[in-house]
Amino acid sequence: MSKKILIKTEKLCKTFSNGGLQQHIIRNLDLEIYEGDFTVIMGSSDAGKSTLLYALSGMDKPTLGKITFCSEVISDYCSDKLAVFRRKHCGFVFQQIHLMDSMSIMDNVLSAGLLTGQKKKELIEKAKKLFERVGLDEKLQKKFPSQLSGGESQRAGIVRAVINAPDVVFADEPTGALNSSNSDAVLNVLSEINNDGQSVVMVTHDMKSARRGNRIVYLKDGVVCGECDLGKYVSGDKERHEKLRAFLKEMNW
Repeated sequence: MSKKILIKTEKLCKTFSNGGLQQHIIRNLDLEIYEGDFTVIMGSSDAGKSTLLYALSGMDKPTLGKITFCSEVISDYCSDKLAVFRRKHCGFVFQQIHLMDSMSIMDNVLSAGLLTGQKKKELIEKAKKLFERVGLDEKLQKKFPSQLSGGESQRAGIVRAVINAPDVVFADEPTGALNSSNSDAVLNVLSEINNDGQSVVMVTHDMKSARRGNRIVYLKDGVVCGECDLGKYVSGDKERHEKLRAFLKEMNW
């Protein structure tokens, strides 16, 4: 059975002006993102990974080309319409967590859910179940971001990202600022929600994080120059590690 296309780009281009010069970050890129996949975007630091992520999610408009997301051509949307679309269809997890310091982590999550018109009582119950799932108990839910470790804050960020049941969770270097144990905890949550059917698109430069994906897309100079199918993640799969290592070597990573 063929997979359902969730996001599709056609001849996607993104250009920035720098001192009168044009920098072509994304170049005529064609890409399909499939429903239920854990797609990992890799490449060198100047490959255009984050730029592509922001375009796919409607956080930034392309210079040229077409983006179809959930059967809607979002590349034609104005900024206000894109904001409404993102609120309904997208969840975001960033390296910098961007929780509101003046609010408890529970209130941070509730504020995201209330923007979509959900009833507060139902939202609280939903949030509690999600917090329990990521290992943040009721005591931690009442704390402020500054009182949490980096890993706890990032797991709270994942709860905020999924509270509205988005079609896709976009993650940009979600473990980049975390130590090894906290990174594992965050990656475990992302793997679990993907196993439940949540589509995930993650940018990373870290091989350990990349192994969680079932599909690796490698960017170079703003174009896709290779892909690798790893299948569903299974902990301790040495063949998976070696397959990814061989692929990245082929990509001159």
